[in-house]
Amino acid sequence: MDCNFRPSSLLSFTTSSRFRPSHLPTTILTSSRRNRPIPRKSLVIRSATGSKQNDSGNGFFMRPSKVFMEEEIGAEYGEGFETFRPDGLLKVDVDFLNDRMQETFLQRIRYAMKPDEAFGLIFSWDNVVADTRSLKLNAWRQLASEEGKDIAEDGDIQRSVLYAGADHVLRKVLCWENGERELERLKSRLSQLYYENLLKLSIPMEGLEEWLDALYTAGIPCAVTSCLDRINLLAALQRMGLKKYFQAIVSEEDGMESIAHRFLSASVKLDRKPSKCVVFEDDPRGITAAHNCTMMAVALIGAHPAYELVQADLAVATFSELSVINLRRLFAHKGSAFMDLQKQTVEKSPPRRKLTIDTIF
Repeated sequence: MDCNFRPSSLLSFTTSSRFRPSHLPTTILTSSRRNRPIPRKSLVIRSATGSKQNDSGNGFFMRPSKVFMEEEIGAEYGEGFETFRPDGLLKVDVDFLNDRMQETFLQRIRYAMKPDEAFGLIFSWDNVVADTRSLKLNAWRQLASEEGKDIAEDGDIQRSVLYAGADHVLRKVLCWENGERELERLKSRLSQLYYENLLKLSIPMEGLEEWLDALYTAGIPCAVTSCLDRINLLAALQRMGLKKYFQAIVSEEDGMESIAHRFLSASVKLDRKPSKCVVFEDDPRGITAAHNCTMMAVALIGAHPAYELVQADLAVATFSELSVINLRRLFAHKGSAFMDLQKQTVEKSPPRRKLTIDTIF
């Protein structure tokens, strides 16, 4: 990269900074180990969640997470995130990354021989890698059963339950909460049920594994973005057999505040500038975030109908409809019509003009 920074230097963000054990006094560390031995399994769980207060006892935390929160789209004006460097605060935005993350001379030679490797693919976790729609619905239904309540099968209510924040659903849609403490209890229990259902997830979306295998063979780097914590996300990918296909992971520990910021973080980890990345999404909000980051967007039809995904550069029903050559065509700036089969027409050349010489006597 012909730039003044390395991609790895952008991975420590202001919102995800935590104290390291070396920053604490030695006496405190030794005394805590002496008086309160912590099992290895509990240590792993607590380090992933950042808190030991709401441990559910089965490896999952009960505090509310971003799973049931409506996140901001982000980067409406190209803004990015902030990161600390030895020489001070560095503001990273879309234009900054596109300008600095240029290919080196050797990379340009390699990409000329293998053009597919120049792209970076970013997959959203929700309903693209895994069917989290059913996980959320099951968690809400289990919570309603425990509380002795029902969730109507009305389309608008189901949509709110899936895509709106837990606060809004509990207060305005279902009208369950009776105070702040009760609201926090319901949200914590809802998160616990979701993570318990996540343990049973072992099947990826249809055609995804074959598509990732084709990308892996072609040498195209891939990343997955999610609001889950890193340990649970890696465990789910391992159960589905997809862990080896992703060279980068953006999780809750990265501290991204919006959907667009997660995409930008993924492009940095893949060492590809945003304008060379393709985002796979199923939500119109995610497609908007991708375009705000100057990325291409491929929509997966399913959770949202096709007419709600018209702003995507390409919309497919399953991953089996894609091929590696489609990635090059996405950057031809001809839209989704270029993906369709077309007949090659040969235009007839116009007839040649016959030059005549008039002789005047």
